[in-house]
Amino acid sequence: MAGHSKWNNIKKRKEAVDAKRGKIFTKLGREIAVAVKAGGPNPETNTSLADAIARAKANNMPNDSIQRSISKADKSEESGNFEDIIYEGYGPGGVAVMVRTLTDNRNRTAGDIRHIFDKYGGNLGTCGCVAFQFERKGSLILDREIYPEEDQVFIDALELGAEDIEATEEMYEIITAPEEYHKVRDGLTEKNYEFSDVSLAPQPINWIDLNEEEQILQMEKLIEAMEDHDDVQDVYHNWNQDS
Repeated sequence: MAGHSKWNNIKKRKEAVDAKRGKIFTKLGREIAVAVKAGGPNPETNTSLADAIARAKANNMPNDSIQRSISKADKSEESGNFEDIIYEGYGPGGVAVMVRTLTDNRNRTAGDIRHIFDKYGGNLGTCGCVAFQFERKGSLILDREIYPEEDQVFIDALELGAEDIEATEEMYEIITAPEEYHKVRDGLTEKNYEFSDVSLAPQPINWIDLNEEEQILQMEKLIEAMEDHDDVQDVYHNWNQDS
């Protein structure tokens, strides 16, 4: 896997949290609220909420803000109309892109997503047009500087049921099958590991290299514009930024 590329993406997102903290936390709060509406306010019985909380913590959202989001959603109806929709398309050079949104107006969001694809050399496709190029996996990221004992990380993760571990100079990526994700995440949390990123999401099966400077610039701008959109929660792609 393109581990260095993934680490760069995480660092850029952390920088975005610092620069646009309010906007990022609003998105995380919305994800928490939708999870509460769908399965209740108890993360021990609501795995979607547990996932949302883990992501919020990984992005340095304060515990008080997380609890306020849970309490507010549990007492109100305002998040009940949001839909979780994934849009699929192609970026410059045939890069496969999946855009996960939470929206209360699918027509508005679809138009905006189409416009971003078109503006930066891509095109919005139909449902399923790129999904086959991804597989759903659990991903748990640890900062290697914080956890320098590689053997111990491997032992702890594998004993809990991790499928694979990718190690780079900057990070460990612990990869799990979807059905083992919560067990591994919770087990490592109990061992006092703190994650730099967590997800149960599409991961590329194959990666695409972009060699033309114009395509690279367009792809960078496409990702940035998608991530900056109020309705977009996540952007998945198979561009190998290490190339």
